[in-house]
Amino acid sequence: MSSSSSSTTSNSNDSDGSLSPSASTKSFVLNTLRPPITGAYKPLAVLSAHVGSVSSLALCGEFLLSASQGKDIIVWQQPDLKIFAKFGQGDGSVKALVSVGSKVFTAHQDSRIRVWKVSRRNSENAFRLVDTLPTTKDYLGKFMKQSNYVQTRRNHKRLWIEHADSISCLAVHAGIIYSGSWDKTLKVWRLSDLKCLESIKAHDDAINGLVAGDGRVYSASADGKVKIWGKEKRKQIESTSSSSSSLHVLKATLEGRAEVSVNSVVVSGDGNWVYGGGSDGFVIGWEKKEKEGDFEEWRLGFETRGHNMAVLCMCVVGEMVCSGSADKSIGLWRREVTGMLCKFGVIHGHEGPVKCLQASPNNVGAGFMLYSGGLDKSLRVWWVPKQDNLEEKKSSFKTLLTQKE
Repeated sequence: MSSSSSSTTSNSNDSDGSLSPSASTKSFVLNTLRPPITGAYKPLAVLSAHVGSVSSLALCGEFLLSASQGKDIIVWQQPDLKIFAKFGQGDGSVKALVSVGSKVFTAHQDSRIRVWKVSRRNSENAFRLVDTLPTTKDYLGKFMKQSNYVQTRRNHKRLWIEHADSISCLAVHAGIIYSGSWDKTLKVWRLSDLKCLESIKAHDDAINGLVAGDGRVYSASADGKVKIWGKEKRKQIESTSSSSSSLHVLKATLEGRAEVSVNSVVVSGDGNWVYGGGSDGFVIGWEKKEKEGDFEEWRLGFETRGHNMAVLCMCVVGEMVCSGSADKSIGLWRREVTGMLCKFGVIHGHEGPVKCLQASPNNVGAGFMLYSGGLDKSLRVWWVPKQDNLEEKKSSFKTLLTQKE
C-alpha cells in the first residue's frame, strides 16, 4: 500500500534543515533554526589500516569491526582501538557485516554470505570461517527439484536460495538474518540452522539498505521506495518444511522523491517514523498514521536537503540521527517532538565520501562515540555530545581530551 503525501510535506534547497513551502499544497511550515555547527568536532582517532574503501562497520562485544572493499576485515580492540586481528582476505569484496551472539555474518560481492565464529582465546584464530550461505545442506536439499529454480536473466537460472548479484546489506532481528541484494530480492535466513526460509522479489531496482526491528523489516531501494515487510501466518508453500509458516508480506510502500535512489533507511525508537537518505542529498521522513486491516498507512512528513551530495548511510542513537554523505561530511540531526528532524551539526574530516556509520549505544560522558568509514580508506572515531549548545560542546570535548591524556 502506498503512503500518501500530506499537506505538511516540505522541501528545502538549503542545508540548514529548515523547511520550505510544500509544492503540492502551498501550505507553509517554517522552522527558525540556528545554522548547523561546523568545526566543533575533532576526531579522537584516525585509523588507516585498510587497503580499500571502508564499506561497513559493526560492534561485536569489546571489538569494533570494519570491512573493506579491499576484501579485508579488521578487528579493533576497544577502548584503545589497537588492531586485534584481521580476517576475510581473499573471500570477495565485503559489502556489509553484522554481529549477533558469537557469530559475525559478512556479505560479499560474490553473492555469498560467510559466517564466522568468534573466539577470544587468541588473535590468530579469533574469527574462524564456519559456513557459507546458502549452506551445502540447503543446496543438496533443493538442487534436484526443477521448481526450486528461478530465472535470473536470459537463459540463466539459479536456485531461489541463491542471490544472483552482490549482497549490499544485512540486518538481524529475532532469530532471523535478512539480506538485500542488487538482484532486487530480499532473502530471509534462520539463525539457528542457517536455512533460507524465503526469497522475496522486493523491489524494481537494487536494494541499498535494510533495517529490522519490532517485527518489521524495512528495505530501501534504488527504485526510490522504502518498503515495510511484516510476518503473517499462512500455509506453507515451498520454502519451509513445517505445515505452516510465518512468511513476510508487504505492509506498506513509502514513496520517495521521483527518480531518486533511497540509499539508506533508519527507524525511530518508537517505530512511528522512518527516515531515508536520497541520492540527491535529501533526508526524507515518513510518519505512521494508523493501521487499516493488514496494511499500515504512512504519510510523507517532510523532506529537506541534508547534504550537497548523495546521502550514503544513516544511523540512529537515541533521539539523534546521523547521516553520512558523498560530500565528505556527517550530518547531525535532532529528533523533534513532532518526529521531524532538525539538523544542528556537521562533522568534517574525511577526505572522501562517508560510506558507513556506527554509533555506540553506551553513553560516554554527556555524549556517545560515533565511528565513520570512508572511501578515503580511513576509519575515524568521534565523540558527539548529545546537547547542541556550542559552548557546552567545547567544554565537554576539552574535558574528554584532558581525561584521555
